[in-house]
Amino acid sequence: MKRLGAAAALLRAAATVSLSEPELLGLAEFVRPGAVCFDIGAAYGMYTYPLARLAGPAGRVHSFEPLPAPYRILETGRRAAGARNIQVTNAAIGSSTGWRRLTLPYRFGLPIHGRAHVQEGLKHPATRTLEVPIYTVDRVCELREISRVDFVRMAVEGFEAEVLKGAEWTLAQHRPTLLLEIEDRRLERYGRAAADVASSLIERGYDMHVWLHARWSRTEKVSTRRRNYLFTGR
Repeated sequence: MKRLGAAAALLRAAATVSLSEPELLGLAEFVRPGAVCFDIGAAYGMYTYPLARLAGPAGRVHSFEPLPAPYRILETGRRAAGARNIQVTNAAIGSSTGWRRLTLPYRFGLPIHGRAHVQEGLKHPATRTLEVPIYTVDRVCELREISRVDFVRMAVEGFEAEVLKGAEWTLAQHRPTLLLEIEDRRLERYGRAAADVASSLIERGYDMHVWLHARWSRTEKVSTRRRNYLFTGR
């Protein structure tokens, strides 16, 4: 766990100087030892490692990354850090199980992994795609016999509403804290809006917060100035 702690500390330090997302500094308020967490759209592990450090040996982080290259890097990093409480899965998360096409944008001939998104439901489907397995949060909990979920972080490029749809049972039963990246410019690909996603959770009994001045502050609406929003159950 020492190597995992070093990786998490490095990411937290980067957050203090805006080299990684500042919301990392506020995770400890909601993720305690023994916590079970989901990191959906984990990429290279910016949230996976800090979550695993906070959850500790008795906790578990289920990380999902559908793209092959980031997945391999994250799995290699997990092994190097000796993080046995992290389980990395090369798959996407959505509202149903099966296989889906993932759009992978390119720029100057290079893939932009951080902007990949599920093609299903897009208003303007792309031509350059790859096929990936997809699960729902509820199905993962069933298959892995997960009896509690404490924290869910997701960054899925506008597919958040579909992920939430596939997590309805989990949200109702476990009431996990949620950290969502929701932006109109991503959600509009699927004909949705950030305000609608936020409202759907508020109607479920969640309160919405943003990380502001080194603390979580309650807010009632989304803003174009921010992309990460924390939702806590009442």
